[in-house]
Amino acid sequence: MTKIEIYTSTYCGYCNAAKSFFKNKGAEFVEIDLTRDHELRMKLVEKHKWRTVPIIIINDNLVGGYEELIALERKGELDQLLAIEIEE
Repeated sequence: MTKIEIYTSTYCGYCNAAKSFFKNKGAEFVEIDLTRDHELRMKLVEKHKWRTVPIIIINDNLVGGYEELIALERKGELDQLLAIEIEE
């Protein structure tokens, strides 16, 4: 199963756009709200070197934010990434 995680914060337009994008593709994802979890946010920054939300992770690999997600889609690479399944 492909594992998609989207780390978000309240009132983030790019976060909402990323969630809508995946919903329109029919892809299931887990949303983790970082609005009030500064400690988790700092752990993600340290691990992935990504400071802004959304933080989109597919199969434990950082995609980046919304713009990087759309760039993958435009290049035709996202569907390949989503087709890779990992064992839980």
